[in-house]
Amino acid sequence: MHQATVRSSRDAIVPVPLMIEARGLVKSYGSARALAGLDLSVPAGSTMCLLGPNGAGKTTAVRMLATLLRPEAGWARVGGHDVVAGGAAVRRIIGLSGQYASVDECLTGRSNLVMIGELSRLPRREAKRRAAELLARFGLEQAAGRAVRTYSGGMRRRLDLAASLLGRPSVLFLDEPTTGLDPHSRLTMWEIIRELVGGGTTVLLTTQYLEEADQLADRIAVIDGGRVTAEGTPAELKARVGTAHLRLTVTAGASLARASEVLSSHAAGPVRELPGAGRLEMPVVPHAGLVTGVVRALDAAGIGVDDIALRRPSLDDVFHALTRREGSPGPGLPVPRVPPDGGSPDVGPPAAAPTGERAA
Repeated sequence: MHQATVRSSRDAIVPVPLMIEARGLVKSYGSARALAGLDLSVPAGSTMCLLGPNGAGKTTAVRMLATLLRPEAGWARVGGHDVVAGGAAVRRIIGLSGQYASVDECLTGRSNLVMIGELSRLPRREAKRRAAELLARFGLEQAAGRAVRTYSGGMRRRLDLAASLLGRPSVLFLDEPTTGLDPHSRLTMWEIIRELVGGGTTVLLTTQYLEEADQLADRIAVIDGGRVTAEGTPAELKARVGTAHLRLTVTAGASLARASEVLSSHAAGPVRELPGAGRLEMPVVPHAGLVTGVVRALDAAGIGVDDIALRRPSLDDVFHALTRREGSPGPGLPVPRVPPDGGSPDVGPPAAAPTGERAA
């Protein structure tokens, strides 16, 4: 199993094995190219989030890594096992929750989990114990004896998520895991994912909720057109797509020209007027005391402030900057990928399979 070098909280370089590796993955459906040379590297015990528009290739990538699809070109390994040649070994160490709940509607919630536990080679007593534990964890105890056909959509989703955790997988693939969940259930799922990663589980998830990616991901891979167009920590990606801005509204009657002159000494670029009375915006480099200093400087110039806010780049900005706009021919800003060790950005083409290794 290959290793990645990652920085610890004390900035030490620590070697960590790669639990998921993919190079040059290609998959087409007729004339539509779903994956066009996808590369991924996910260190053990971390959470990688795949972000991208609908049709970018996220679900195809997950299904391929989970051995449900064969790549037309390229190769992938999960837990050191090739997803084609070692598919059975891969399936023994993974859990998968797809976009849609895949539970038996005729069985009860409890029976579904016990059955899946036994199919995962758990002894029956352990399968029952684990099922009871997960039913409680996902708030399904009261409905455990009811047929799944009587469950709401959110309850079915929670049951499906619980099923993916029965075998205590080393690697967990979650394809939009919280779609259809109410806010409380979503927060519960986030807590469970954090607990799993804290215990050493590697998680690869796709999501349409940018807040979810911001909350859970150690690293984010932005996918568009079947390729990874950018990769890094949430903070790295935000920093790369823009700067922070300070927006403020001065009191009625104040001179915008004079306010702009005062603000220029605190700005990292031009101060500009925004639509609306007395509104200004300027790029800034955030630091302690920035907002206080701006308000004091304006007050000293006799200019009052009605409202002020510091806006930092968000994952919404990352998503819109790095993915294809509707009707455009290709991806957005060409942002390089930064490897997990924080080294030089990778701006070259997808890596080929190492010499001597089979391209599946």
